[in-house]
Amino acid sequence: MAQEEAQKSSDVVVVSTEKPMTDKEVTVPAPVPEKEVTPPVASEEKAVPEKDEKVTVEAEAEKSAPVKEEETVVVAEKVVVPTPEELEKKALEEFKELVREALNKREFTAPAPPPVKEEKPEEKKPAEETKEEEKTEEKKEEETPAQEEAVKTEEKPAAAAPAETKPEEKASVPETTEKASGAEEDGTKTVEAIEESIVSVTPQESAAPVETVEAEPVEPEEVSIYGVPLLQDERSDVILLKFLRARDFKVKEALAMLKNTVQWRKENKIDELVEAEAGEEASEFEKMVFAHGVDKEGHVVIYSSYGEFQNKELFSDKEKLNKFLNWRIQLQEKCVRALDLSSPDAKSSFVFVSDFRNAPGLGKRALWQFIRRAVKQFEDNYPEFATRELFINVPWWYIPYYKTFGSIITSPRTRSKMVLAGPSKSADTIFKYISPEQVPVKYGGLSNGIVTGDTVTEAIVKPAAKYTIELPASEACTLSWELRALGADVSYGAQFEPTTEGSYVVIVSKNRKIGLTDEPVITDSFKVGEPGKIVITIDNQTSKKKKVLYRFKTQPRSDL
Repeated sequence: MAQEEAQKSSDVVVVSTEKPMTDKEVTVPAPVPEKEVTPPVASEEKAVPEKDEKVTVEAEAEKSAPVKEEETVVVAEKVVVPTPEELEKKALEEFKELVREALNKREFTAPAPPPVKEEKPEEKKPAEETKEEEKTEEKKEEETPAQEEAVKTEEKPAAAAPAETKPEEKASVPETTEKASGAEEDGTKTVEAIEESIVSVTPQESAAPVETVEAEPVEPEEVSIYGVPLLQDERSDVILLKFLRARDFKVKEALAMLKNTVQWRKENKIDELVEAEAGEEASEFEKMVFAHGVDKEGHVVIYSSYGEFQNKELFSDKEKLNKFLNWRIQLQEKCVRALDLSSPDAKSSFVFVSDFRNAPGLGKRALWQFIRRAVKQFEDNYPEFATRELFINVPWWYIPYYKTFGSIITSPRTRSKMVLAGPSKSADTIFKYISPEQVPVKYGGLSNGIVTGDTVTEAIVKPAAKYTIELPASEACTLSWELRALGADVSYGAQFEPTTEGSYVVIVSKNRKIGLTDEPVITDSFKVGEPGKIVITIDNQTSKKKKVLYRFKTQPRSDL
C-alpha cells in the first residue's frame, strides 16, 4: 500500500509539472507511443515505407519534370521566332484584307468632302434633341403643379386622422407616402412615355439616310495601279509589298500611302497620260533622261543628266518645267509597266544614274525647288522602284550640301541606296554595278560602239609602263575591236604578227597619243589572210595608273 501511495504521489507531481506547459503539449497523450508499439501497427508501418519510397521517387520525377518543361519552353521560343519572310507574308495578308475592305466600301473613289458632310447632321441632331428636351421640360413643369395639388389633397385627410384616432397615425404615414410615390410614379411614367414617343421619332429620321448610304455600294470597286488591278493576281502582291517596304511594314500607313497614290493618279490622269503622244520637246527631253541597258543583276538602268537644266530654251519658265515633269512621269510609267511583276524574285525595280556634270548651282533656287518637288512625287507615288541610285560627277559643293540637307530632301530608306562619286571616281563607281558593255560611251562605257554583245575586258596600265593586248586569229577572217583608255593621255598602236615563218609584220595603226579632246572609243579592224594575232600596245607615260577597256570579235571573210 505504501508503494502504491508513493506511486500516486509521484504521478501527481508529474501532472503538476505538466500544468505550466502549453495547451498543445497538454493535449498530447503520453501513452500514444505505447499504442504504436502494438504488432498490428508495426505491420502497417512496415508496409508504409515501401509506399513512401514510391512517393519519393514520383516526387523526384515531378521535381525533375518541370525543369524539362522549362527547357522545352525555351527551345519552343527559339523555334517560334518568325523569319523575315514569314513576317512579310503575315503583313502582306493583313494588308490585302485591309485593301479588300477598302474596295468593298469603295474608299478609293470616295471624294474628300463626304466626311465633312457626315459631321454636319451629327451637329444638327443634338440641336433638335435639345429643342425637344426643352419641350418635354415645359410639359413637365405644366404637369408638376397638377401633381403637387393632387398630393396635397391626399395629404389633408391623412393629417386630420391623427386627431381622432392616434393609433392610426402609423398606418396613415405609409399610405401618404405610397400615394405620393404613386403620384410621382404616374408623373414619371407620363414623362417617360412622352420622352419615348419623342425619341422614337428622331431615330427614324436619322436612320433613313444611314440605310441609303449603306445600300449604295453594292459591288466592290475595281482599282488598277501601274496597269495592274489590285488583288487580282501575283502582280498585285508585288506592288503591295513595295508599299509595305516603303512604310517599314506598317500596314495602316501603307494603306494610307496606297490611297494617296490612287488619288494622285486620278487627279493627274496618269492612265491617259501614258497613251498620250509626246510633244515637240520630247526629242530634247530624251537627251536628258533615257533608259539604257541593265546592271549586273538585271535591273533596267535609267540615266539622267542634270546639266541639261542649263538649257534656257527648255526650262525658262514654270510651264516648260511642268511639261518636262509630265513627260518624265510618262517615261516612268512606261518603264514600270514594262517590268516583270510576275513574282517577287523578278527584277521589278531600276538603277538610277544621275550625272551632275555642269549641273546648275544652288543659286537657282526655283529650279532646285522644282527638282525636289519632282523627287518627292516619284518617291511617294512610285515607292521602292529604285534598287540603287548612283550620283556621278558630283561637284565639290554638292557633297557638303547633301550631308547638311540630305535628311530633309529624301527619306532614310532612299538615302541608304544612294552612292555619290566625284569626277575622278565616276567610271569606277558605275563599273562596280554595271558592266562596261552595258554603259553608254557618254558615261565611260562601250555600249554604243560597233562591236556589240561581247563582254568587255578590263586592264590596268601602271604608271610609266607599257601594256600589250593580243587578239588571236587562227584562220582567214575579219577581226574588229574596240578600245577605250579612261582618262586618256596614253599612246595607242596596233600591228598584225603572223605565226608562219618568213611572213612580214603588218602595221595596222601607227602609235599615236590619245588626248582628252579625241574620240573616247577607238574602233579598228583588220582582214586576216593567214593565222596570226593582233598586238595592241598601250603606253602610259603619266604618273597615274590608267584603266583600259577592250573587246573584239571575228567574222568570216566574204571576199574569199
